[in-house]
Amino acid sequence: MRAGDDRSLGELFAELSRETGALVRKEVELATTEMTSKLQRVGTQGAIVAAGGALVHAGLLVLLAALVLGLAELGIAPWISALLVAVLVMAGGCLMVRQGITGIRSTTVVPTQTMDTLKETATWTTRTRA
Repeated sequence: MRAGDDRSLGELFAELSRETGALVRKEVELATTEMTSKLQRVGTQGAIVAAGGALVHAGLLVLLAALVLGLAELGIAPWISALLVAVLVMAGGCLMVRQGITGIRSTTVVPTQTMDTLKETATWTTRTRA
């Protein structure tokens, strides 16, 4: 209470209620911002997974072309070339998929900053009541 403050208990509780409401709104805003940031990171990792999947698919198509050429020609050079390309493209795609999945698993979606702030607020509130 400020020196010379002659507000009634009701006025003090009304101010506390307004300030608590503002604090809760700020906490919700912080949680929204934090969750948006985390979901954007997950979206980026998901795009890497999708790109890796596309490369695996392209590798499968090349592999099928290699089988067709191998059966049609029964010659070693074209068939081995297509097979080598297919294996390399699929390996690259698999690496991208693994990288994306690892990135997604390492991203926590819990709004940790908001949780920490809420804990601090709860601690501060219990200290001021005592």
